[in-house]
Amino acid sequence: MLRSTQDMQAFSIGATDGRIGDIRDFYFDDRAWVVRYLVVDTGTWLSSRLVLISPIALGRPSWADKTLPVALTRAQVKDSPDIDTHRPVSRQQEEELLGHYGYPGYWGGAGLWGGGMVPYAMLPGDGGLGSVAAADTRQAAEVEISEAARQRDDDPHLRSCGEVIGYTLSARDGEIGQVQGFLVDEHTWALRYLVVSTSKWWLGHEVLIAPQWTQGVHWADKTVSVAMTRQAVKDAPPYDASVPLSREQERAVYEHHGGRGYWLDEGDREA
Repeated sequence: MLRSTQDMQAFSIGATDGRIGDIRDFYFDDRAWVVRYLVVDTGTWLSSRLVLISPIALGRPSWADKTLPVALTRAQVKDSPDIDTHRPVSRQQEEELLGHYGYPGYWGGAGLWGGGMVPYAMLPGDGGLGSVAAADTRQAAEVEISEAARQRDDDPHLRSCGEVIGYTLSARDGEIGQVQGFLVDEHTWALRYLVVSTSKWWLGHEVLIAPQWTQGVHWADKTVSVAMTRQAVKDAPPYDASVPLSREQERAVYEHHGGRGYWLDEGDREA
């Protein structure tokens, strides 16, 4: 199921022993286009400190009461490393944060989350979802350590979803819209679409742009560039946020732009 990140900002985060706080933003990986952390405002119990929570810890969202359970205690969150959420997060800070919770790094494999596609498979003792043979585990650990050391001094690639909202969509032949939000896959936490409004350019509508069609997010001039024409964006199937997005509608979007649906590569049974 795809959900709006803006809708999820109203969600409360519940630990195993009580409420932690409310979602304020999301940090996404601008290489893989996956939400790596939820930015949570802890409110009065931690003097409104902002903390990062990995999707590795998350349970199934409850849309009825707008809550997300996490397999963490309030003490674990309280003792987590301080991170300035107003600045890009470094790999070294990530290592410290994930190490505090006992989670492996997600950057050591070919999947969205390590060697797999879902974050919860990385939980220690997950009952087989993420477990591998001992030799494979040692090899994965060696790759993770090597990759972390190589990337420790790289430019950070974790960005704020909230920051990108309002950015201008720049096509090959000019500007065409503004980013209004994101649709996230609640199973994998991959960002599947940017929601773009074209109403400032025409009496237009909202359209969906898949991240793989973008050429880059340009932080200096607040633009997202795409390798398509203004007309192609204008003629794309309209998106209505008030109606749940169906797979049929997704197919129409991909067919319009001549792309291959992500669900075909991930073995989605609804494909």
